[in-house]
Amino acid sequence: MIQWYPGHMHKASKAFKEILPHVDVVIEMLDARLPGSSENPMLARLRRDKPCIKLLNKSDLSDPDRLAAWVVELEQHSLVKTLVCSSTDNIHNQLLDLCRAMAPKRQNRSTMVYAMIAGIPNVGKSTLINRLAGRRIAKTGNEAALTRMQQRIEISAELTLIDTPGMLWPNIENEASGYRLAATGAIRDTALELQDVASFIAEFLIEVYPQRLIRRYDIETLPSAEVELLELIAHQRGCLVSGGRVDLEKVSRLLISEFRAGELGGMCLETPAGFAAEWEQVAVIRAQKAAAKEARKSRRRNK
Repeated sequence: MIQWYPGHMHKASKAFKEILPHVDVVIEMLDARLPGSSENPMLARLRRDKPCIKLLNKSDLSDPDRLAAWVVELEQHSLVKTLVCSSTDNIHNQLLDLCRAMAPKRQNRSTMVYAMIAGIPNVGKSTLINRLAGRRIAKTGNEAALTRMQQRIEISAELTLIDTPGMLWPNIENEASGYRLAATGAIRDTALELQDVASFIAEFLIEVYPQRLIRRYDIETLPSAEVELLELIAHQRGCLVSGGRVDLEKVSRLLISEFRAGELGGMCLETPAGFAAEWEQVAVIRAQKAAAKEARKSRRRNK
């Protein structure tokens, strides 16, 4: 279980609860490379029956076939629609039309739609808001947890966005999700060991996108183990120390950096079926822990 919950995120969740009754639509930005892992389970519980637009950002860094499967999966849920976008798309009119269509119909209301925009850190909210507003309003950067304060931004005479800080949840029970979030930069690099994150990426690439590795790093024979792959890349890219030994930290940084920048091509780190199977395993572990806890209580009572 990964725990990473800065204090301002706790405040953000409280602010979210307070303002939610006053908004028409919730816009949750997801990372198109990990649509399942970048969904905040707390957000779903808090918004309840509030209409929600799942904005799949960074689609230019994703795998279109896998992403299409996620669009179908997400829209199976009632009151949820999806919109796919990237850092260069102009989605102003699409987003406004979708917000209008999903906003509850009320008597004697203004034409203004109030939409709360939320999402995990480093998913691209600030960049999108600046683009929609046509000016620099929100601070941007390729680092988790930059937005710290709630902001109201009038995008047009018909749409006001209420921005909230990037918000994670207290315990990331799905270990694979934790590593995916770390791989894309949603969790600060200090939260997990750099080499562990690089090994996770390497293992995934060997299994799902082997040809990308072969092309990118000019590999003749692809190794089956992630450690061997990191060592091979280190020799190819000169990530070595005295005596020709592999500098694991340097090659780990290189692989993570090139992965985040899309140098290995667009990819999606999970599928709906695989993600569901992971959560089934989490449920089993939860049940085992609960049973063990109850057994300990029972032993104490019987002493």
